[in-house]
Amino acid sequence: MKKILLSTAGLAFLLTGCVPTDPSTGETTLTNTGGGGAIGAAVGGLFGAVTAEEGNRGRNALRGALAGGVVGAGVGAYMDYQERELRTALEGSGVEIDRQGDDLRLVMPSEITFDFDSAAIKPSFYGILTNVSDVMINYPETVVQIAGHTDSVGSEAYNQGLSVERAGAVRNFLVGQGVSPARMAAIGLGENYPIASNDTEYGRAQNRRVEIVLTPQSGS
Repeated sequence: MKKILLSTAGLAFLLTGCVPTDPSTGETTLTNTGGGGAIGAAVGGLFGAVTAEEGNRGRNALRGALAGGVVGAGVGAYMDYQERELRTALEGSGVEIDRQGDDLRLVMPSEITFDFDSAAIKPSFYGILTNVSDVMINYPETVVQIAGHTDSVGSEAYNQGLSVERAGAVRNFLVGQGVSPARMAAIGLGENYPIASNDTEYGRAQNRRVEIVLTPQSGS
């Protein structure tokens, strides 16, 4: 436990950034952001150490310190860290990550998600979704919207149903990996929001996609 607390304290110090010193007294002072980060890191680290199983205490203490510190620093910083982890976890996967304010939008094209006219997740997509779920679990103060999209081939009603099935399949997979179902909503948008022309096979492939949007919870 002593080593865990020392690691947590060190991470709390790093999260505060540069701490200003009063030239008249030589004492250090914390800004609101830095102070909140340090306190959050300490509390988060202690919580992680106390609640973790014995074999994982060190790892969970450091995760708790990181999450607590970022929450203390504010929503923007919380999403910054989550974005950084997602970009590392999904590097080279073909998933596009788009930051929109404090929201994170993950665009997953059809070549890595579903075969044509299918709502069965490709086996090659399992690892990508597992990496996404790992980051989601580390950052529970976000709500998740999963949206399915299709091209314009077939009837509008059929495409709407297929998009719902694809979004639901992704949600069910993430739930199976340990992401809380209460955080996630799955919706189907059919062929209504194309991002490319449906006049070419390339464009249709771009439109057949799943998008996941992570939004910070209000008050987080």
